[in-house]
Amino acid sequence: MDNNKTYQKLFADFPPVSTEEWESRIIEDLKGADYDKKLVWKTPEGIKIKPYYRAGQLTDLPHIGSQPGSYPFVRSNKTVDNKWRICQDVDVSDLREANRIALDAIAKGANALALDVSEVKSVADLVTLLRGIPLAKTEIHYYNSNNYPVLLNHLIEACKELNFDPKSLQGSFDFDLISYLLLHGNFFLSESADFDQAYELISIGRSKTPQLRLLSINGHYIHDSGANIIQELAFTLASASEYTALLSARGLPVDDIAQRITLILSAGSNYFMEIAKFRAVRLLWARMIEQYKPSDTKTLMAHVQVITSNWNKTVYDPYVNLLRSTTEAMAAAIGGVDSITVIPFDVPYKEADDFSRRIARNQQILLQEEAYLDKVIDPSAGSYYIEQLTYSIASHAWDLFTKVETLGGMTQAVKSGFIQDEVEKNAKQRIEDLAYRRMVLLGTNQHPDLKERMLEKIQEAQPDDEELQKKESKYKTLQPGRLSDEFEDIRLATEIFIETGNDQPIVFLFTIGNLAMRKARAAFSTGFFGCAGYRIADNAGFTTIEEGVKEVRRQQPSIVVICSSDEEYVDLVPQICKQLKEIESKAIPVLAGYPKEHVESFKQAGIEEFIHIRSNVFTTLIGFHKNLGIID
Repeated sequence: MDNNKTYQKLFADFPPVSTEEWESRIIEDLKGADYDKKLVWKTPEGIKIKPYYRAGQLTDLPHIGSQPGSYPFVRSNKTVDNKWRICQDVDVSDLREANRIALDAIAKGANALALDVSEVKSVADLVTLLRGIPLAKTEIHYYNSNNYPVLLNHLIEACKELNFDPKSLQGSFDFDLISYLLLHGNFFLSESADFDQAYELISIGRSKTPQLRLLSINGHYIHDSGANIIQELAFTLASASEYTALLSARGLPVDDIAQRITLILSAGSNYFMEIAKFRAVRLLWARMIEQYKPSDTKTLMAHVQVITSNWNKTVYDPYVNLLRSTTEAMAAAIGGVDSITVIPFDVPYKEADDFSRRIARNQQILLQEEAYLDKVIDPSAGSYYIEQLTYSIASHAWDLFTKVETLGGMTQAVKSGFIQDEVEKNAKQRIEDLAYRRMVLLGTNQHPDLKERMLEKIQEAQPDDEELQKKESKYKTLQPGRLSDEFEDIRLATEIFIETGNDQPIVFLFTIGNLAMRKARAAFSTGFFGCAGYRIADNAGFTTIEEGVKEVRRQQPSIVVICSSDEEYVDLVPQICKQLKEIESKAIPVLAGYPKEHVESFKQAGIEEFIHIRSNVFTTLIGFHKNLGIID
């Protein structure tokens, strides 16, 4: 009772504060500054994020109050725990080697596999690939088949030799004709023949392999082509709608169609947005599928398989990829997905090996066994921020989805180029943001490891048979890749330049004058030119111009960057440039900073380039590469 009295007294002393009072205080503290510009963050998807959220802002959200396992399934399809499947990619076409890697993965913690079946030509091949794998406990995702209906029949026959009931098979087929159209600009066979195969798969599987999901929607390709979260969800949903509409029109029950679909999404680096994305996709799925009046509640539950992003992974500083993929897997786990694949950290520059596969697997095992993320269903529920994000993402994605529907559906939107144009536009903006360092990829466009060399570690990718035999594109294609590609090309060009017998370009930091400014601008210049793989010659600071020029003569650098304060530049720049000319230095004179009122006079004095926080780092470094003869 005493405790209760204490609590009552405490609450009496701290009465609730209204939103109006909070807003009034914020406006007062802003002292006339624009509220939206200062405190409201607008995401690349166009969602406005407020500086704070309160319980009263959630009262109108339709999904609030729902429970895990209940419609609209925002809070997960699960009702007991938050277990997800730990999936291991086996990117090996050799069947015996793939089987070895698969068995090793299962022995060390994986309970789902993604297997390349490009070399499976017969029932015997499948038996070789699957022998020893505990099919009753393991989900298997089959990809790279040239004929999925034939593969399904082979799989049913293989089960007989493996003494396993095909009705108990778990997993999925990577049959996705719309993604194939997006990636290759054409249908695999033809539009009608491809949809015929989809119909055949469902017709066979509904009775013979009822637990096997036979259609996949690869939203991760959209993500890895530079799409934002809204585009990824909307276009994935539009593909699902296309399959459901066309196959149900041919007489297949919606329950048999929707329960055979796997949604394969990426997990990106925007942590809270990604958590909300995985909650939102279940809401969107339930809302779309309920229009078809399914008879089974399970049909309203989206099956979501997640692959960590390839778009944001880097060749340089590759161990940072471990940090990226860990937070991505965390977001997927907290978001309640069904299966997660962590891409090994070294995949951007080589084939994964036993070590990197083990690390990728253990990242998830750690999240389950040590972080206990599998114990609590939907731990982010009730967070005002996450709940509002979930609804905002779902609303924006639904609007874009309905726009695709008005264009005639996903296939027609692909044929017209709408999907590709929208993704390409977003990708270009993200690449530009990277170039201007409005966004950071650690080790690539900011804080590079100056001593790192990656050229010898890169394995040249071999084109697969499908690429070699690819038909001419009839439609515009998506271009999956990595955000860091262009920056990495710059740095690799420097490594190649050195490998062919040239000296590594030296950037000499001519630090002089104001201590704080020269150090700050030297640090900025180091990061700037380090992104190109140049050697940085930093200095403690020169007391006289003559002292610095003497050191330039001794080191013979390729570039000289003057680092001081704007005020001191007025006297320093003309003198330094003059003395560099007198010693006939071939170094390119550069100024760290951009003092607007003196730019023209400094150019006349001899400054060839200005580097500053508004510089396009990529195009500036390309210019230096050309000037130094590293590229044409």
